Parts: sequence; structure tokens; C-alpha cells
Amino acid sequence: MTARVSTQLNSTTLSLETGAWARQADGAVVVQQGGTVVLVTAVRSGTPSLRVDIVPLTCDYRERTYAAGKIPGGFFKREGRPTEKEILTSRLMDRPIRPLVPKGFLHELQVMAAVLSSDGEHDPDVLAVLGSSCALRLSSIPFPEPLGAVRVGLVNNRLVVNPTYHDLNQSAVDLVLAGTERGIVMIEAGLKEVPEQQLLEAIAFGYQQIKTMIAMQEELVARAGKPKDDTLKIFAPRPEVLEQVRQRAVKELALINEPKKKAARHEAVAQLSRRLVEELTAAGAVTAEEVIAALETVDREEARRMILERQTRLDGRGYTDLREITCQIGVLPRTHGSGLFTRGETQSLAVTTLGTSDDEQLIEALEGESYKRFMLHYNFPPFSVGEVRPLRGPGRREIGHGALAERALEPMVPPKEEFPYTIRVVSDILESNGSSSMATVCAGTLSLMDAGVPIRAAVSGVAMGLVKDAGRSVILTDISGLEDHVGDMDFKVAGTKLGTTALQVDVKLAEGLGIELVSKILAQAYPARMAVLELMAAAIDRPKPQLSIYAPRITTLKINPERIRDVIGPGGRTIRKIIEETGASIDVEDDGSVSVASADAEKSQRALELIRTLTEDVEVGKIYHAKVKRIMNFGAFCEILPGKEGLVHISELADKYVGKVEDVVKLGDEFRVKVIEIDEQGRINLSKKRAQERAA
Repeated sequence: MTARVSTQLNSTTLSLETGAWARQADGAVVVQQGGTVVLVTAVRSGTPSLRVDIVPLTCDYRERTYAAGKIPGGFFKREGRPTEKEILTSRLMDRPIRPLVPKGFLHELQVMAAVLSSDGEHDPDVLAVLGSSCALRLSSIPFPEPLGAVRVGLVNNRLVVNPTYHDLNQSAVDLVLAGTERGIVMIEAGLKEVPEQQLLEAIAFGYQQIKTMIAMQEELVARAGKPKDDTLKIFAPRPEVLEQVRQRAVKELALINEPKKKAARHEAVAQLSRRLVEELTAAGAVTAEEVIAALETVDREEARRMILERQTRLDGRGYTDLREITCQIGVLPRTHGSGLFTRGETQSLAVTTLGTSDDEQLIEALEGESYKRFMLHYNFPPFSVGEVRPLRGPGRREIGHGALAERALEPMVPPKEEFPYTIRVVSDILESNGSSSMATVCAGTLSLMDAGVPIRAAVSGVAMGLVKDAGRSVILTDISGLEDHVGDMDFKVAGTKLGTTALQVDVKLAEGLGIELVSKILAQAYPARMAVLELMAAAIDRPKPQLSIYAPRITTLKINPERIRDVIGPGGRTIRKIIEETGASIDVEDDGSVSVASADAEKSQRALELIRTLTEDVEVGKIYHAKVKRIMNFGAFCEILPGKEGLVHISELADKYVGKVEDVVKLGDEFRVKVIEIDEQGRINLSKKRAQERAA
């Protein structure tokens, strides 16, 4: 059965349609806004998975280049490995859906979104998130309630839902919000020092729009949805097994939950798990999976009870206490800038490298090509958590954490006109126990200032947590990895003294967060962020005034765009000659901006001089260095600038009578001349004797 619902958003129509496409999927929906079309499907496996420790969910997002009327580049001329945008959007789909999948659901789930048409105006990522919920709701898969998703921008001081790319370029807010009828379950935001109150207004506005998206889905499901399949297997340890584990484990868990290092606690729980599995499975009536799942449940219950009832955290801190923080700069001798930020058992080493415009990253996207001059890359090696695993390329987690930190720092990076460098920051996580992405923000700030990048302000970040149970709830500042694991929320916020620059919120509670609770969390996070900024300022309170001696020196000058051809030369010969002679890197923009980069200041200056002479206009009355190129019986033609010659008439060669030109100058002679005239035909007349008179 084909069904379609729609609503008006701004001046466009947003629609959901099902029943015509991808009919063998368990659930399928076509989401369209303007000329952007996304097909989203949901499929479950027929047999249950053997793993009971994870939610078996995979979300994939792909952009077909034909959607924008393009053919892929490269040798194979087809789409290859997912781009960074595709990976980030896959995560954007996964994060709000995962907490709503019933705990213990064992059938593999795959939600796929494919962009089939792009109008270059509307970003398909938020449509993919909306479609993910709708496809699951339309299917027989047990997905309990619909999820709405919108993007919010601030255009001309007015909040706009699902703004266009053009509007986002002018917006101080880029906020993606997902939630159910009961509350917010996911936030992803890039902000330009937006005050908390303004951020809350944007969240509240977006949440109201989410309710419209939920109503649309429910209407579509009522008309074309499949009945939910209650025969699908959902795993949970039997109550009697849970009780046996609880009786044997509670006292030992109380000792384990006393403050201790992450590795020590992990080993203690592992030993307890091995012993319980051995004891309870001996008779054959209980499986190891049941015991492990039951211990996980009891461990989580006890850790949460300790936080709520004893009003202390697992590492002994109070609810608002920060872990011990140390900040260092200049820890590496030959890099352009470095910073080491340590918070408890989390440590980030950030290194800044400066490059030229040749190092900018070309981004090929559906909406068009662009260049990226600020990049932040995040690495999470296995030793940071005491593990052994093979090294591969960056995974979804690394891409996501790096993008969050990059979003937090990017608003502080000076524009190219002020600082003509390409900037790359790399964060290597050397140790991890909670919020390594926020440690990356802090370390990245330190390394940028150490490198002498004139960032507008320092940025710090902190991760907030929540434990909510039976009418009681506490907000935790600067959560550790275990508090993230047993808690109900991971709320990461970064910003300067003036406002927030990035926000990422993932909620595990099915009911989500209310606006009032979000406000309380932001209010508790603010003094923590300020305290971190003070500790960072003790290490470095402003960018260094000078760049590292190992960084390239970039000097820019502006030339007449019509003279660009003089710098480039026929077939690029002129600019190649300058580069070979000076060793400098030269970049020429269409607007006449010329950037010269070299680690050697003298070579850079020489290249600038050559470019100036190539593009300089001859001025009457000015003295030039001349070289004789041709000799005629009436005078000598001399080159005063590359490609520019003038005539020194025989009467202007000396302050006495000259019978033959060769009596005074010879081919190849060099001397000073003065420009005495440029006639109507552009011919340049020079004087050797008047240049000598001036020198005298």
C-alpha cells in the first residue's frame, strides 16, 4: 500500500512516502525536502545473534554522486569508501536510534540511507535521521516510539528549521536535534560563541518542530505500517539467575566500587565474573551469557545506587568536582606547536602543523567543491586503554570525536586574510578514561597557541553525566569512562568565556531530557569550563607572538589581477623559475593575492622582490637598475624590469658629447637610469646621465 504525508517547512514541502520503493525491506520510506530525496530502509536478520553484550545495530548512509548530476572522480569512476560526511551522518543516525532499540534484542538490524537526489540547498543528513525512525516504525521490528529530527539555524536573528546551505553559512547556530514525544535524546551542534540562553532557545524551538515530525510518522504508520512481530527473540537473564548473582556479588562489588584506578577495577570485575560463571554454570542449568548479563545488570545497579544514596562518585569525588588537571606546552622540540593536556586518567597530546594553501584539503560533496584550511584529526591507539589490537585506518569513533573537537575550535581560527596558513591539529590519545574528545579540545587550544596561531580565544570542554532513578537524579561534572557506562547521558559541551562553540549530547534514557534539565546541565557545566580555562591560562594565556623557527613564513602581497599572467609566464615558466631560484612556495589567487612561503626569510624576501618587479608599473622620475639588451646607432635599449625595456638616447648616455654609443656602453653593461618620459604609445625613455646627476 502506498501512502504519503507532508508538511510545510519554510517555503518548501517535507514529505514521507512509503509502499512504492524497496518493498522487500522490512520498512522503507522516501524522505523529500525540496529537490533532495533520501531513501531509508530498515531490515532485520531472521536468526538471532549469538552476542548479547551489544545492540546489534548498523547504520549506513551513502551519497550517490548522480544525486547531484556528477560522475565520481578517480580511476574506477564509482563511489568507494565512505567519505567523512557519510561516516558522520551514519553516526548521526545511530546515536538517537540505539537507546530506543529494546535492550536484549538479538536480531541484527541494518538501517540504510541513500541520497538519490540533491538540490544543493537542503542537507540530506537530518532527513536520513528522520527516515531511520520512520522506516523502523513502519516495519515489524520492535521500535517502541517514533523519533523526530530537525536542524535549527539562526538567520538574521531568527530561528529557522532545516535551513539551506546558504542560510547556514550566515548562521551562528548549526544545531541538529532528535527526540521523542517524551524528550530530547540527541543533540549535535556547532556554534559561534553562542551564550547558553540563546542555545536553550534554539533547542526549545527545535523540539517543538520535532513534534510535527513525530505526528507525520504516526499518521503514515497508521495508514501503511506493519504489525509488530512479538515473536522476535529478546534476551534477558532469568529473574532467578539475576537474584543468584545479586546475592553472591553485592558485597564484593561494594569493595570493588571503592575509589581505585580504572585498570584495577576492570580486573577485579573480570575476576568476579570468571568466578560466578564457574560457580553458576557447573550444574548446566545456567549459561555463561546469562551470568555475564546478570552481573552487568547488578554492577550497574550498585554503581548507580552508590552515586545516588552515598552521594559520592566511584572515584571519591563530589558531584561537581573536576579530576586533577595538568597542562603543558612545547613538549616536542621540532614541531610547530604542541600541547599536553591530562585530566585524571585521560591524556591528549595535540600537535599543530602549519602549511601553505597547497596543503588545503579539497572537499568534493554533493553541494559542490570546497577547500578546508583547518583540520583536526583524532587518533585512539589501543595502548591508551591497555588493549592489544591491530592498527587500521580511523574508525567511526575516531572520525566522530575529531569532528566534534574540530567544530569546537574552528570558530576561533583567524580568517585566511589575517593568517594565510593551512592548519592541521592532530590529537593522539595517550591515555583514556572518559571524554578524550573534550581533552582534545583543550590540548588543541594549547598547541595552537604554542604554535603562534592568533586564535580569538581559548576553548575548553567538559563532559557531563546524569544518573536518574526512581524520582532521584544527579548531574555529574567531568565524568569518567565508568560513569559514562553506568550513567544515563554523555553531555559534552565546549566553548570560550563568552559562549559555547560545540555541543554533543547522547541520552540513554528512553524518555530523554526535558528543556529544564538541559538548562541545569549547561549551568553546572559553565563553572567547570571556566575552571579548566584558568588552568590552561596558567600554562599559556595568549598565542605566542612568533611562529616556530621550523614553521614556514608566509608573506602575502596584492597585485593587479591583470598582471597575474606576468607572474605565471608562458606555460608557467616564469613562476617555476622563481621557485627554482628561491626555493619558496608561491600561490597566486584569481583576485591578485600572492602568498610566498619559505622557512628561510631571505629566500622568501628574494621571491617577493622578483614578483614585485614582474608586476610593478614603470614610473616617470623613478631610478631603475638597467641592463643593456640592444645597441643601435641612436642609443641603447635597456631592460629595467622583467619584460620591460626603455631607450637611453645617445644624448642621454653622458653629460658630454658622445660620438658612438659603443664609446660609452657595451652589450650586457648594467647601470642606473632615470625614467624621463613615457610617451603616448607607451614607449619608455631613459636617461643615464640624469640618474648619475641625482646620485651625485
